[in-house]
Amino acid sequence: MASNERVRVRGLSIHRPIIYGNTAVVLTQKERESLASPDHTHRWVVAVRSAASAPDSQIVGGADDLSYFIKRVTFKLHDTYTNPTRNVDKPPFEVSETGWGEFEIQIRITFVPESGEKAILIYHHLKLHPWTAIGSGEPEIPPLEAAMKLGPVHSWQYDEVVFNDPFQSFLSILTAHPPTPLPKHKRRPVPFHTANPGSLEESKGGVPEFTLQMEKEEAERLDAARKKIIAETDKWRERLIEKEKELERLQRQLEVAGS
Repeated sequence: MASNERVRVRGLSIHRPIIYGNTAVVLTQKERESLASPDHTHRWVVAVRSAASAPDSQIVGGADDLSYFIKRVTFKLHDTYTNPTRNVDKPPFEVSETGWGEFEIQIRITFVPESGEKAILIYHHLKLHPWTAIGSGEPEIPPLEAAMKLGPVHSWQYDEVVFNDPFQSFLSILTAHPPTPLPKHKRRPVPFHTANPGSLEESKGGVPEFTLQMEKEEAERLDAARKKIIAETDKWRERLIEKEKELERLQRQLEVAGS
């Protein structure tokens, strides 16, 4: 490899859109009885995928092979699972299991050596149960029989992996694999459990699809959250300064009283 390929391209940022999350379906009674753990009620898949979906695919995302920049994805499941740490070294970067409970999954993404980047950690709360609004009441988890008729449960998060000042060699790899563009607008019905309560009938049975509009909305939400954090930080910093001034005042009073 030429030495200039290990030179970082300063002032440049390049990103790759990904999604991470899970899809879950209710097992039939026959499927539950065939399992080693018959108390398991769902089959689920947790995955890291490209954000764009292949045309007419029933899989959320996954249009692109991410192995050109991802070397390994490690999923840390609940400790009750056999071998809870699952390393996946080739696409699809996913783990399929059965279970009955929801829990947090730690996802570690390791990049290819050419990147010179450190691994990143993200977290996903496994979602098995749909929430439906009964009449005008609060959303609640439906019985398994009803949930089975409602279709798969989807829980996915859009994110962007940003590479700042990439090595020239890695930049060449990234530019040789442009991501599939996201559609401007949704082409599919939104599944009921990712839609607003009350839209059950019109959105039942769809497969979620990420779009440019959703990407824009997500960026706006992140920016709003960042501004809120900055405002909260400034507020607490001002409080801290006030308390420090009050402490200094009290210390001076004690010094005067003791002299």
